[in-house]
Amino acid sequence: MDLRKLKTLIDLVAESDIAELEVTEGESKVRIVKSSPAPQNQVVMMQPQGGQQYAPAAAPVAAPVAAAAPVIAEIKGHVVKSPMVGTFYRSSAPGSPAFVEVGSTVKEGDTLCIIEAMKLLNEIDADATGVIKEILVENGQPVEFGQPLFIIG
Repeated sequence: MDLRKLKTLIDLVAESDIAELEVTEGESKVRIVKSSPAPQNQVVMMQPQGGQQYAPAAAPVAAPVAAAAPVIAEIKGHVVKSPMVGTFYRSSAPGSPAFVEVGSTVKEGDTLCIIEAMKLLNEIDADATGVIKEILVENGQPVEFGQPLFIIG
């Protein structure tokens, strides 16, 4: 992984509400952890099977921040999960109406929300037809890859 990509990833973590980011590219693995509100990040590149390990000079990192994943008990319906790491937005602009509300009827391909990742706004579409039973994420909240966002019944 080249230094420009690492710098971009570090900037993404520093400028967002993301507490931790892990990226695997080939056999290289990079994990960036935000240790405090100040822009102090830890970057560690690991090579499998006894390869070299690189760690840039950084301030000591406190205990890792644990992201509280929502616990979903007995999901009844189709779960729409986040396809990426980013910031969840329910509408296209502040003050605009939300794309969907609990009770809204959606069909496959309808826009449910926007996830901002690296200054790009990505529309997330429904992958099933039904009624929005539950919205599992708050507006402006950071989301992880694979995190449940909506339940469609």
